[in-house]
Amino acid sequence: MSAILETSELPAVFDGVKLAAVAAVLYVIVRCLNLKSPTAPPELIYQDSALARFLLKSCPLLTKEYIPPLIWGKSGHIQTALYGKMGRVRSPHPNGHRKYLTMPDGATATFDLFEPRSEHCTGEDVTMVICPGIANHSEKQYIRTFVDYAQKNGYRCAVLNHLGALPNIELTSPRMFTYGCTWEFGAMVNYIKKTYPQTQLIVVGFSLGGNIVCKYLGENQANQERVLCCVSLCQGYSALRAQETFMQWDHCRRFYNFLMADNMKKIILSHR
Repeated sequence: MSAILETSELPAVFDGVKLAAVAAVLYVIVRCLNLKSPTAPPELIYQDSALARFLLKSCPLLTKEYIPPLIWGKSGHIQTALYGKMGRVRSPHPNGHRKYLTMPDGATATFDLFEPRSEHCTGEDVTMVICPGIANHSEKQYIRTFVDYAQKNGYRCAVLNHLGALPNIELTSPRMFTYGCTWEFGAMVNYIKKTYPQTQLIVVGFSLGGNIVCKYLGENQANQERVLCCVSLCQGYSALRAQETFMQWDHCRRFYNFLMADNMKKIILSHR
């Protein structure tokens, strides 16, 4: 009789284990996908000026609530993995010309120049001088997509290739790009100003590139000549403070730190 009772209780125990396992999996999914995070309009910090009012009027999206894609849209990790590894479907391949500039120390700076494919809405000549993110260059998918869209809207684009980032361009001096060196970006901007004396500039920096372009504009007031505005996207504002957070395990920061360090090692070792 006791044996019959024991065997009848076993399925109930297994069902409980299954339910606990399912609950644990669901909890992990909810946490990883950040599904309980509420959506809200972005917090805007700006100085009240004619330019700020014009931007808010022209870009009403800045004040609207962001509605992310279902399931995976609230997880920055999944968005990073999907876009970083898979990229966009049918990424554009804008046609440009590669320019080579010899720096005073013997380094060879390169950038790619893309001409506009239509007339600018103002009828004026406007050039975007673009500085990509860390270890990036004009051949990265997000840069290609950005340039393609800018070309279609009448902008000329000059995209800096960070020194040492392109695998087919050898280093000609004992250095590569750093966190705050503006020499190559400045050389590219000077080339554009001399080659197109009538053009106005829009300065664009992504991530690390945001630091470089802001530093460049602040180094000398002459660097701001003919600059309409500067756009800094996803910029890290303090390398020292970021270094502390990158060593934390919260939100997988230490894992991302490992990936970036590994990428830097590969670039350095490729120039042995």
